[in-house]
Amino acid sequence: MKRDFLAITDFSTEEMNQVFKLAFDMKNKKIEPKPLEDKVVACIFHKPSLRTRVSFEVGIAQLGGRSLYITEKEIELGKRESIHDAAKVLSRYVDMIVIRTFSHKGVEDLAKYADVPVVNGLTDLLHPCQVMGDLFSIIEKKGGIENLIISYLGDGNNVCNSWLNASTRFSFELRIGTASVTEPDKKIFENAKRVDLSKIVLTYDPEEAVKDADVVYTDVWASMGQKNLVLQKEKLLKDFQVNKKLLSFAKKDCVVMHCLPAERGKEITDEVMDGPNSVIFDQAENRLHIQKAIMAKLLGS
Repeated sequence: MKRDFLAITDFSTEEMNQVFKLAFDMKNKKIEPKPLEDKVVACIFHKPSLRTRVSFEVGIAQLGGRSLYITEKEIELGKRESIHDAAKVLSRYVDMIVIRTFSHKGVEDLAKYADVPVVNGLTDLLHPCQVMGDLFSIIEKKGGIENLIISYLGDGNNVCNSWLNASTRFSFELRIGTASVTEPDKKIFENAKRVDLSKIVLTYDPEEAVKDADVVYTDVWASMGQKNLVLQKEKLLKDFQVNKKLLSFAKKDCVVMHCLPAERGKEITDEVMDGPNSVIFDQAENRLHIQKAIMAKLLGS
């Protein structure tokens, strides 16, 4: 039976730990599986990308496969032809589909009708590969994720939503510091609270969000497709900038994370981004290793 990875909740805690172990072994050259040997992966990109595209294409090559880059103009899902028909056709040609797009429902439909695994490279609702890489990075730096205080500052976007999903698989304290009108998805938030595995705190006070945090995490205030809201969100979220003063409320050995691209001087200062607590570029590298492990897992390796 084929598996998809559209959300972190598609994997159990045990499966996530298996993926982390596989990513660690791949990164440290302990194993070099070739589950994509003689296979082709369709990479559908409706949004510009640096890390997602390059990390997936490099990872596919390292797993022995070939990638096929498909732009929005070439395959207008749901416009030029139905998602159902496109999924059925692609399934006859390729062995896996990676998609980075806007509509999460469109990705769910693609996975529903495709006969090959579908990986969510990003939607407006969720960014599961990013947060899987983030969790892997935290485990590397801190030795584990359990019982840590994770402080997420800024817009309640797809990354924040995926962190909420992660809180239903591992036990930690997730503090979300944001404005009242930039909160995360209500259903995802309520589900995380209902599962009650992790302590979830939503606060409008940046100092409360960061106090004694082990991890301080931020993202751009206006995501792709929301650039018309830049000025509005800058005004709403300016107090949540990750700077030296705010970081002083966290633990001295905290790690600072950002999923990139960053708008330096807005959600994070140069001093912090390039400072001793930052693991941002290690975090970016780990997208490669975790996505290789996810693809291998979906193929049963």
